[in-house]
Amino acid sequence: MQRPGFLPDRSAQKRCLDLALASAILLAGAVPLALAAAVVRLSSGSPVLFRQVRVGRGGVPFVIYKLRTMRPALEGPKVTVGGSARVTPEGRFLRATKMDELPQLFNVLKGDMSLVGPRPPIAEEVAQYEPWQLRRLDVRPGITCLWQISGRSRIGFQEWMRLDLEYIRHRSLKLDFKILVRTIPAVLSREGAY
Repeated sequence: MQRPGFLPDRSAQKRCLDLALASAILLAGAVPLALAAAVVRLSSGSPVLFRQVRVGRGGVPFVIYKLRTMRPALEGPKVTVGGSARVTPEGRFLRATKMDELPQLFNVLKGDMSLVGPRPPIAEEVAQYEPWQLRRLDVRPGITCLWQISGRSRIGFQEWMRLDLEYIRHRSLKLDFKILVRTIPAVLSREGAY
């Protein structure tokens, strides 16, 4: 179901930036992505990709892609305190370095996502949103955002929502560039990674 009244894309320039940078990153990262996929396949079998339905712009659902970082559900316990016992050793590395999210560049090329924007939620999360939090669905979701560069898992839910709405209010190509540039050291430092 599409949420009425969502904001129009700020400009065609943002989409052009998304297409150009996503293509360039995929081209430059093709070998590391292929190697990571091979490691996942060799260490824990198929499927290599994890697919999950998320809620996108206007409340429209779409399938997000990630490299699989967990053992199949039938193997091992479910969730333990501090994370999942099913996360594989290579999966921990892929998550910490955010390499597991490289396949989301295909979501960007398809138009489901942008490079920068609020992280796409699952439907169960959206069902619990307060009315003001639904504004997160007014724009295309992103691979990185203010939350990603501000500490990720160290930030509480309400602050995360506040950062997303701050991005939506002030979004611009200049802000997108700032977030993209700050994403690299945030990932390398693994600040707030889980």
